[in-house]
Amino acid sequence: MERLLEGYRAYRAQRWPALRELHRKLAQGQSPKCMVVACADSRVDPATIFDCGPGELFVVRNVANLAPPFEQGAGFHGVSAAIEFAVKQLKVETVLVLGHAQCGGVTAALADRARDPASFLDAWISLLDTAKARISSCAGDHQTALEYESIKVTLENLATFPFIAEAQRERGLTLEGARYGVADGSLELLDKASGRFKPVV
Repeated sequence: MERLLEGYRAYRAQRWPALRELHRKLAQGQSPKCMVVACADSRVDPATIFDCGPGELFVVRNVANLAPPFEQGAGFHGVSAAIEFAVKQLKVETVLVLGHAQCGGVTAALADRARDPASFLDAWISLLDTAKARISSCAGDHQTALEYESIKVTLENLATFPFIAEAQRERGLTLEGARYGVADGSLELLDKASGRFKPVV
């Protein structure tokens, strides 16, 4: 906690003066154009990667940058609620699923062990089962293959939300996928026509 307080004091002294006017405007409301579904991994901060300031991105982060398929009923649907807010209230123009290399959630999904029925994590990463089935015959690196495939599956899950389909149809909402390289800072964008990830240069 002391490290956080030291950082806050540095922020107030060094960065806040330049941001004061922006935050006065942001206090009146937010209007980001993009939502990012990103991993909770401490090494993968969307605002840093895309050089964005306060108010530019609406970000939801969780283990392995996942979104569940649309479902209704009892339970706490935190990711789905964030998606609904971004699409229906903020009317974002783009939803980007940002995966990354060396993803711990993907590593956990690939682990050859029995799932713990009492584990929140095990239940969550079961969302990767469809992606795992697709890469089961892959001859190469399963970790990397699943990182790519999980982004595609999450995009497919997003497309099951009726309000996303409506926003795509009525106002041109786009769904995008990308993968970030932790070690080299590279970014690959999913090409929808080919289904391949291409480097951003």
